[in-house]
Amino acid sequence: MFDKKTVSIEWGGKTLTLETGQIARQADGAVLATYGETVVLCAVTAAKSVKEGQDFFPLTVHYQEKFSAAGRIPGGFFKREGRATEKETLTSRLMDRPVRPLFPEGFYNEINVIAQVLSYDGETEPDIVAMIAASAALTISGLPFMGPIGAARVGFVDGDYVLNPSVNTIFDEGRLDLVVAATNDAVMMVESEAKELTEEEMLGAVMFAHEESRKVIGAIIELAEQAAKDPWELDKVEDKSATLEELRGVIGDDLAAAYKITDKSARQDAVNAAREKARDHYADLSESDPAEYMGRLKLVKKLESDIVRKAILKDGQRIDGRKTDQVRPIEAMVGLLPRTHGSALFTRGETQAICTTTLGTKDAEQMIDGLEGLSYNHFMLHYNFPPYSVGEVGRFGFTSRRETGHGKLAWRALHPVLPTHEDFPYTIRILSDITESNGSSSMATVCGGCLSMMDAGVPIERPVSGIAMGLILEGDDFTVLSDILGDEDHLGDMDFKVAGSEKGITSLQMDIKVAGITKEIMETALEQAKAGRAHILGEMTKALSGARGEVSKHAPRIETMQIDKSKIRDVIGTGGKVIREIVAETGAKVDIDDEGTIKISSSNADEIAAAKAWIEGIVEEAEVGKIYNGKVVNIVDFGAFVNFMGGKDGLVHVSEMKNERVEKPTDVVSEGQDVKVKVLEIDQRGKVRLSMRVVDQETGEELEDTRPPREKREGGGGRGGDRRGPRGGGGGRGGDRGGRGPRRDRDGGGDNGGNKGGGDDHMPAFLKDD
Repeated sequence: MFDKKTVSIEWGGKTLTLETGQIARQADGAVLATYGETVVLCAVTAAKSVKEGQDFFPLTVHYQEKFSAAGRIPGGFFKREGRATEKETLTSRLMDRPVRPLFPEGFYNEINVIAQVLSYDGETEPDIVAMIAASAALTISGLPFMGPIGAARVGFVDGDYVLNPSVNTIFDEGRLDLVVAATNDAVMMVESEAKELTEEEMLGAVMFAHEESRKVIGAIIELAEQAAKDPWELDKVEDKSATLEELRGVIGDDLAAAYKITDKSARQDAVNAAREKARDHYADLSESDPAEYMGRLKLVKKLESDIVRKAILKDGQRIDGRKTDQVRPIEAMVGLLPRTHGSALFTRGETQAICTTTLGTKDAEQMIDGLEGLSYNHFMLHYNFPPYSVGEVGRFGFTSRRETGHGKLAWRALHPVLPTHEDFPYTIRILSDITESNGSSSMATVCGGCLSMMDAGVPIERPVSGIAMGLILEGDDFTVLSDILGDEDHLGDMDFKVAGSEKGITSLQMDIKVAGITKEIMETALEQAKAGRAHILGEMTKALSGARGEVSKHAPRIETMQIDKSKIRDVIGTGGKVIREIVAETGAKVDIDDEGTIKISSSNADEIAAAKAWIEGIVEEAEVGKIYNGKVVNIVDFGAFVNFMGGKDGLVHVSEMKNERVEKPTDVVSEGQDVKVKVLEIDQRGKVRLSMRVVDQETGEELEDTRPPREKREGGGGRGGDRRGPRGGGGGRGGDRGGRGPRRDRDGGGDNGGNKGGGDDHMPAFLKDD
């Protein structure tokens, strides 16, 4: 029934299988890719005709993770997959970026590429599998796709490159998470996070990934030989070189002059004037032959690109007059905003970012519900690109895929230099608002975000800077540009972004508009970027060279303490009663984990100290002979119960209140009174006997006991104990009821005596008069 075609290869210690012909047969191309036990289905469909007036390539890539793939049911009210998560958005971009340049110029048919994760084994990341499935589906679809491409993930462990490391070992054991997509001849796309790798180590990883990608390309070609559909017939491309030269004669000089204007706004005005001149020149065609009219106007962009590229490649003349390796003027400042925890304004040429850092407690962590289950993220970076930053009117308030991608790139650049969560137990959020943009606002976010963290007192290992590199490539001739402008990005062939510290690279991202670049070009770009990063770091240190000595006065303080795991339930209490009481009484936030690590947070140091002292009192054992501060919590006929150490009670018998005779306890103390007590005895049941008379109530110093010792007698009521204990019984049925503990702990009470009545002979010894 099914004409299923299958190709399998051993790759990175697992079997990679590509299948087609059984599932999604009505799509133009559909491939089921299996790697380990991770399975991704990718289906490709294309419109058979172009919409009228279409003048761009409408390629849409969607990646979706099905919770059922990991045997999970989605959280939330609706219990179904909803809007794309950040990971799904980033993976969609990861798939889109390397395939988009591989369609011919002028191909404007709408294409959908939809990848769905159907099975997830918990080890193999689905993104690489999805990229391979998309490449295979496009290759067999018959569409004019100039692929296939392969993709690979690379780790770096103990000086060796590792192909497709498991999810749990990428950074637990290694220093690199690198994704590369490539054709058989050249690299198309790079995305990475690294723990300060050298340029040589990073280049070696890219080349290793390229070599491994070729094995995947071979498998896709083998599948296409069995199952590829007939290629689409494309309209013959019209030779427009004559028209281009005619247009050059009309506005060529105007465009050349415009692209020598350094100010972006003035340059755009001059370019727009040249375009308007071209419209006037061909105005007669607008009515007689509208299609030809639009076709000729489209050549204006081609002419702009030709003029700019030739000036750079042949004359070394950039748009703003800089040398190819020169960085624009930089101005950096910190402490811009008075109430934020940390802030910075970073300006490089006509690109500017306001970055703020906010420090929060554990309850501010981001909860992520994904295939791996629930996880929590304590470092976030959000990037916003309002339309006014480029002087345009546009949609505001919606987070685009581009904003998500740029924010994640900056996140990857800064994440490797953060302190461990144990050393700095804050939740960190960086917000980057781009206020001006003319090239590489994501790298401005890296620089500004780094400065704002240092301003907030985050003890990062080393400052990080970032730079965007460009490329002009004509045949074998190429020029690499440092710190590219927006126009150099649009009219060039590469967007190559490198971030890192003085020690090494923390992130590398590359996108290509041509059919790949060679090792030589990458090597040149990396070395040129290294010098640019060092220059930018120097300018950043003029504003702030390292993290401030302490966090902002407006940020919450967090103090960490460790207790024995057996004491966790004592601190929490039944149903959380004790920990809620601590929070309510002190005003500090208290978080405790399963290992006994407690984090106490507040903007008020006194609140932290109070909560810490309370918890220490709960977990600390009372020490005989030691003097403590306490508070009277209950007065009975024979004495007073005093709470000390935050969570413990003990009895001060009436005979231990003063050296002279005391008729009634209320003659000496009252409920709520602060007193100083010495621990006299802790019995086998944990009941504590205290004394006030041997402690100077003013100074807390111990006094000499001048009273002769009494003969020890048996019996006695309970002397109170842990205030958290269960409610106990009262006194025994002896001569007098035993001591009654405070309301929080009525454990005490005498043992059962003989007769219910009785006189002095049946009275507990410690209640008798001397």
